[in-house]
Parts: sequence; C-alpha cells; structure tokens
Amino acid sequence: MAREKRKTITRDISWLAFNARVLQEAADPTVPLKERIKFLGIFSNNLDEFFRIRVATLRRMIELGKKARMHLEQEPQKILDQIQIMVMQQQGEFDKIWKNIFAELKRQKIFLVTEKQLNREQQKFVRNFFEEELSSNVIPLMIESIPEFPFIREKSIFLAVVLSRAKSPSKRKYALIEVPSRFFSRFVLLPSPRPNEHHIILLEDVIRFCLPQIFSFLGYDRYSAHVIKVTRDAEFDLDTDMSTSYIQKIEKGLKSRKKGKPVRFLYDKEIDPGLLEFLVRKLQLTRKDAIIPGGRIHNFRHFMDFPESVFPQNATRRKPITHPALVKANRVTDVILKKDLMLHFPYHSFKAMIDLLREAAMDEKVTEIKITAYRLAPNSKIINALINAVRNGKKVTVMLELRARFDEEANLEWKVRLEDEGVKVLVGLPNVKVHAKICVIKKRLENKTIQYGFVATGNLNEKTALLYGDHCLLTSNRNIMADINRIFSYLQKPKTGVRYLKACKTLMVSPYFMRRQLSSLIEREIKHARAGRQAYIILKLNSLSDEALIAKLYDAAAAGVAIFMIVRGIFCAFTENKKFKIPIRAISIIDEYLEHARVLVFHNNNEEKVFISSADWMVRNLDHRVEAATPVHDEEICKELKAILKIQLRDNVKARRLNNELINEYVNTKGKKIRSQIETYKYLQNKAHQGPSKS
Repeated sequence: MAREKRKTITRDISWLAFNARVLQEAADPTVPLKERIKFLGIFSNNLDEFFRIRVATLRRMIELGKKARMHLEQEPQKILDQIQIMVMQQQGEFDKIWKNIFAELKRQKIFLVTEKQLNREQQKFVRNFFEEELSSNVIPLMIESIPEFPFIREKSIFLAVVLSRAKSPSKRKYALIEVPSRFFSRFVLLPSPRPNEHHIILLEDVIRFCLPQIFSFLGYDRYSAHVIKVTRDAEFDLDTDMSTSYIQKIEKGLKSRKKGKPVRFLYDKEIDPGLLEFLVRKLQLTRKDAIIPGGRIHNFRHFMDFPESVFPQNATRRKPITHPALVKANRVTDVILKKDLMLHFPYHSFKAMIDLLREAAMDEKVTEIKITAYRLAPNSKIINALINAVRNGKKVTVMLELRARFDEEANLEWKVRLEDEGVKVLVGLPNVKVHAKICVIKKRLENKTIQYGFVATGNLNEKTALLYGDHCLLTSNRNIMADINRIFSYLQKPKTGVRYLKACKTLMVSPYFMRRQLSSLIEREIKHARAGRQAYIILKLNSLSDEALIAKLYDAAAAGVAIFMIVRGIFCAFTENKKFKIPIRAISIIDEYLEHARVLVFHNNNEEKVFISSADWMVRNLDHRVEAATPVHDEEICKELKAILKIQLRDNVKARRLNNELINEYVNTKGKKIRSQIETYKYLQNKAHQGPSKS
C-alpha cells in the first residue's frame, strides 16, 4: 500500500477491512453463540450492500471511463481486482467460522438438519408443512423452455434444479425455484426426537425434500438442487425530466433498482457444471463479473433472525437506564426547559424521546412542532405522537428524507399517512439528502414563545435505539433553537434559502459551511501546537474518508497535535508517517452495540470545544447532505461525554488498532480488561444511582 504513494487508504479496501472486524466477532469463542451467528448474518448483509452499491459504482466508472467523476477511485479496475481477492479470502474465512459454529450448535444439542437427515416423524411433518403452508408459494420454472430467461430477484435465493431419469441420465431438464423466504421464516422448527434437543431445517431443504412431489407428474426420478443468488446494482438515478414529479422519479428509480445489472453471482460449488454454465450464459455474466463459489447455504443475512427460542434464556440484554434527571420528573419538557439533558443510547431509555413528543402533542400551549425523519421504526411511536399533535390542533412539519437508502418504499408510505392526517411533509431536495437529526417545539407561555427540542447523532427509531450507540442533546438553548429554525427555513425554500444556513451562528451545518468550520478548528489546534501549547483532537465517527480533512489531520499530526480517533467503519487515513511528530492513535470498536455516534473534541488552548454531530467525515456528508453538529455547553454533559470517550479509548477487549496495513490487530494492554460498552453501562448506571446533578 505504501508503494502506491497514496495519501489515503482506498475507501473500498478500508470498508472490507471493517467487515473483516465483523467477521472477527463471529469467530470469537467468548461471544455468545447466538450473537456469533448474528455477526455472520451482519457480515453477509453488509457484503450484499457493498456489492449492490460500491462494486456497482466501480463497474459504472469503468463503463464511463474518463467521463466518470471519481473520488478516491482513480483506478476502479485495480480496486475491483483487490476486492475480488479480499472477498474470496473472507469467504474462505467465513466458511471456516460457520463450520466451527455448526459444530458448536451440535454440542449444544441444536441440529440444523438437511432433507437427507430427517427421521420418519420429521419427514411426515415436512410433507405436511409443504402441502399445507408452502406449496402455493413454490412456483417451478422450466428455464430451458421459457423464451425469455426469468428475472432473478434481488435479495432472494433460488434452487437451481437438475431433473433426470435413472434409465436415461443424459436426458436432463433444468428448473428454477425461488425460495419464498419473503413470506416464511428461513428456519423451520422440527419435532425433536429427544426433549433436550432442537432440530431445525432450512426452507430450501424443505423444498429439496419435496422435489419428487413437485415434479412427479413429469416422470423424473432423479433430482439435484443447489442454491444460487444474484446481487444487483442498487443505485438508481433520478432522471432530469422536469415534467415528472420528485415522488414519481423516486418510484421509477425503485423499479429500476429491482432490475439492476447483476454485480455478483453466488453459487453452491457442488452445483452441476452444465447447469452453472447455462446460468452464467443466460445471466450474461463474464469473467470480469464476481462469480463466487460457496457452500451449501447462501443469504446468511437471514441468520440475523436465527430462532432465539433454541438457546438458553439466561442471558438477557442489559436493561436501558432511565436518565437520573427524569426519574422523579413528571414531564421531560419541564426538565429540559431548566437544563440541558444528554441521552446516551442504547444505555439510556428511548422512552424519554417518545414522552417528549407525546407531551407536546397534548400540551394545549404547544403551537408547533418541526422535526426531521430519516429511518423510522416499522410501527413508529414517534409518528403516532406527531399525528396526535395534529389532531390536537398543533401545526406539525416533518422533513421526511425519502431517499434513505433501502428505506425509500417505507418512507413513501409514511409520507402518504402523514399527509392524510394533516401533517405538512417536506420530502427533501433534488441533489441533497437531509440527514440532520433535529427538532424544535414552540410553546406560548405568558404572551411569549419559548422553544425547545433536540439535536441527535442517530435516527428517531425506537427499534434501532436498542442497538445503536448514539447521543441526543435535549435543550431549550435559544441559539441552538434559532439555528434549527434557520435549517427548516432553508428546507422550505432550498433554492433561495442558503442565506438561512449561512446565518447559523451556533450549529455547524452542511452543505456549504461545516467543512470550512471543521478545517478552522483543526487549524487552530495546529497553531497552538506550533506555539508550543498543548493541543489535541478527539474524534469519534462512523467513517473517515474525506481527503481534504484527512490532509488537515496529517498537518496537525506533523505539527505535534495529539490525535485520538474512534472510527467504526471506513477509515482512509494513514496513522503512521515519518513526518508526524505524534503518530495518530486510531481504534475501531465492534461489539454488541453498533457504535454510531459522532463526537468531536478540540482542546482549543484549554477552552475545550465539544460537539455531537449527525455527519461523518465523508464527501457525501459534508458536501451533499444537510447535517447538523451542535456544541455542548453544559460542563457536566461535556465531562460525561469525555468520560465515555476515555472509556472507549482504553478498550482492550473489543478495540482494534487502525494502522496503515489494516490488519485489525486487537488492542492488548496489560492490567485490567476494559470492554468499553460494559464499562460505559456501569458508568451511566452509577450516575443514575447518584441521582441528578445539583448544578
């Protein structure tokens, strides 16, 4: 990598290194077995999205050639070649890990059986299940006789079947069956021969067992069936037809996505060679495409939903903590009108967020609510509270970002429901996604309007709030509320409203301004370091790939600024360089919770500036999204945030060093073992026991 003389690590190679860290969790024998299986599912799902988005983008760049405007992808074919090698290596590692997990499942009396391992009772059960539940959703396609080859659906798996007769084995027919995992669980619980055992069969193996039933009338008596899967280009372009509404363009783009070009073809390596050749030809795949052999099972993303009932129920997830300031409070609103409050999810309960909006919905003195929404829970209590507010006579505006990737269809449905209830729905800007997590609530008290709300790092989603590590600042700070109003003014008048963003005095906002402000904050640390004063920067991000800001961090390290980074995913910076006075220290933490928060700390000559932000340091966040970062003024909250960062920087159980080689070496230090997510929970739990601060 050093020989390439790149100033940054290739983004896509860095992402694969991140997914390798997920695979490490699946391999770790200290992780509970059900969690290890989930990590395999997460790894598989991540890789699917990587091919659908990043590999598809690189393929497009190759097709466009010099016309492509590339960022960090100056040599797309070379990157694709590297990706192919790394993916094959990771697939090999994945197979080994699954083999070990499979053996451990057996030791725990959990048996994942195939169609050839069923006892008589189980055979009867499977036949009945197929006949009564499954058969109407199993539609075999005789693919040799169909004039046009059938469309192979994205995210589905298919059984590719060879049919033949014992008397004339050379006369064969090919068929294709979609496994209906969209309508049924992939895992079918079977009657177990002994009380302390659990037997499970996969849905595709149920179909395999019933192939004689399915094809009996055709006169075949030999069958072989193997799983195949196609991953397609998931990007879609919004056409420039001015006569087409924005909503129609998104709907059209969704339809085109479903029929995107294949970018990866996965198959069981035991598949019949003749059938494999036939499929590759019909799918119009070439040697340049990712044609990847694998084991018997594909679409491991379903293993995120592996039946939990088969595992001992003694291990339960830690219960969310009620923030100490809210324990004896009648209303969340009363607390934040007096003092800023920071919630740390998933350690703190998300109920406070729902309560805040429910209180506003029922408070006769509240006149208006404005809020952004990116990804919502399937049965969103947030949406229910907002609808209740409208019914109670409040004016409600929701900025609903329709293009939250892979949530577009759900968000279109939310739009219809909200508008039907009388909510004013803003749907985003043509070339800019709205990713800021902000809310302002207006209330009339004694002939004056007071405002309160929040700025957060993560989505308003009560489901992911149980799994994602995020921060949310609830505040009535006038300056913060004024800037949130300015952002909404821009969203309502994007063509002429840039002046509103420019007028923001407290929040850092993008596009247009956050990049410059971040650069200035780094530059200030550089000046202090060069003057011989203490200087440091602590950054916690999901992803770091922006070349300009990385270059600024390099300048800071060369000047003697101490830089500490916690970056979960993409990490494109080199941490070691002869020019650095102090090497950059960077770690990634992969554990039970998804580290999703963005926190920025600048020493600022002993007058620290602390921010939480919705934005990663990527071109898309800084130049093509509406994002918001808020300063944290409350000293107690700043101490709390820094204490959590300090715990994470000391992690020596789940932290990996992010070095120039991306080898994902665990941080191993002598002394007490510190697993930051457990220690953070203990820290916040202790604070809850101490009660609210007196300040």
